Amino acid sequence: MTKELKTGGQHGYLRIATEEAFATQEQMEAILRLVKEGRADKGTVSLWGFYGTSPSERTTFIRERLLDLGELRLAAMDDAGIDKAVLALTSPGVQSLHDVEEARGIAARANDHLAAACEKYPDRFIGMTAICPQDPEWSAAELKRGKEELGFAGVQVNSHTHGHYLDEEQFDPILRTCAEMDIPLYIHPQGPPDEMVGTMVDAGLEGAIFGFAMETSFHALRLLTTGVFDRYPSLQLVLGHGAEGLPFWIDRLNYMFNAGVRSQRYERLKPLQHSLHHYLRNNVWGTNSGLPSPASIKLMMEVMGEDRVLYAMDYPYQYVPDEVRLLDAMDISDTAKRKFFQTNAEVLFSL
Repeated sequence: MTKELKTGGQHGYLRIATEEAFATQEQMEAILRLVKEGRADKGTVSLWGFYGTSPSERTTFIRERLLDLGELRLAAMDDAGIDKAVLALTSPGVQSLHDVEEARGIAARANDHLAAACEKYPDRFIGMTAICPQDPEWSAAELKRGKEELGFAGVQVNSHTHGHYLDEEQFDPILRTCAEMDIPLYIHPQGPPDEMVGTMVDAGLEGAIFGFAMETSFHALRLLTTGVFDRYPSLQLVLGHGAEGLPFWIDRLNYMFNAGVRSQRYERLKPLQHSLHHYLRNNVWGTNSGLPSPASIKLMMEVMGEDRVLYAMDYPYQYVPDEVRLLDAMDISDTAKRKFFQTNAEVLFSL
């Protein structure tokens, strides 16, 4: 008989899931309108053209659960033994929208909606602010509102904004506010921009299977290799899905980055104050969202430090309670397991 999963710390730790998605009807309708009008990029067309319209059992489940911030979600958490969920507006947030005023409004109303759910279920839900990077100054103000008025614990940015990335100068108000206000920055995937996606859609590889990680790790490396963490040494970056593969690649990345600096081949690459290993262990946190692999989690802990690796489920896109049982049985110390499931999230999000 399969062992029942329970909340409340049955193994000596609570389970805090740190990358869990929700949506609003308004957001979904705006994205689907872009798809219908032919104004969305290829990644959005592929992702939401499917998840927004397919009548399949999987997509119907996901749409229904994305929109629920009540009993359905709580029941799923209870069945999987999840004590608390850190919730963020699902990818691509409002970042695929072209009308900036509309995007700001949808993000602000989504934040109010999430805040009401967190107030109703304060022991179960933790919110992350949605912003509109198309307007960096407005986003900085919304970050402040999210933390000081709504009680949110972080911000989620769904990687690129029309092919632009947070290391670019126009987005500095967002990075500066995160650093100054101690707001963790979670960079979550979306489909690669048209300039990058190439033939991935035709190959069926542009989404979570490959394209998401490739594009998001590119975004993270832009931050890591351009001095962002030298300018803002307190800035804390969170990456899901095994830190988007960076712990596995870090030795090669560090070697080749320094080779590129020495060669003066790239105008953009300048010497940094520290190695890339240093930033990975001092400025980056990694979750295992969508990657219930003990071997991968142990690699992350070895490379990043066990204080910087967190549990996530990736609900509702990947909801498999047996994965929780698998990770409960990981061959790591009780101290490391408690950090992974509970206390690292408490430290990062100031819970």
